[in-house]
Amino acid sequence: MTEKDLILETIDFVKTSLQHAEGGHDWFHIHRVFKNAQLIARDEQANDLVVQLGALLHDIADSKFHNGNESVGPRMAREFLESKKADPAVIEHVVKIIENVSFKGGNTNQQFHSIELDIVQDADRLDALGAIGIARTFNYGGFKGRALYDPEIEPKLDMTKEEYKASTAPTINHFYEKLLLLKDRMITETGRRIAADRHRFMENYLKQFYAEWNGEA
Repeated sequence: MTEKDLILETIDFVKTSLQHAEGGHDWFHIHRVFKNAQLIARDEQANDLVVQLGALLHDIADSKFHNGNESVGPRMAREFLESKKADPAVIEHVVKIIENVSFKGGNTNQQFHSIELDIVQDADRLDALGAIGIARTFNYGGFKGRALYDPEIEPKLDMTKEEYKASTAPTINHFYEKLLLLKDRMITETGRRIAADRHRFMENYLKQFYAEWNGEA
């Protein structure tokens, strides 16, 4: 099987697997991350096949929708790639990307590093920023039945991974607990540049949100 054929079959696999997924973690999220990753990779020396497969499979089974089980996604990706007789080294690298790409309260204990992971991670984080990032955040908050905002519940900026995953805080808090932190955690030059623009957009959105909330606009 050629690399092009493998990518096309992976796209079909992901589309089928995520056809009933929550709107912020569906095929269209994957497609945006896939495009972001390709854009970032143009300016980096990286294995394009690993980048593309990592981007396509990074959320094949997000633990949020599998009772917190972080092993489902890597296992599904491995089984799929093995069924397509992909290079074992490529499979291992892609699985490592899936295991390490998520934010998870800051992902400060990440044990694996590669430029391919950096690219996919930046690409994924870009989709959590800007206009689409805002839309995804409120879509997921609605999906989980969370309040939009509660002035009496302050954001927690020092959560452990377990606290982050278990949080039921209002949606606005997520801006401070994750989204506004991402700009300074981007790794690639392209990712940092795009993130800066999207970060400013979110800051302006929050100013407008609070003005409207307080009856000032």
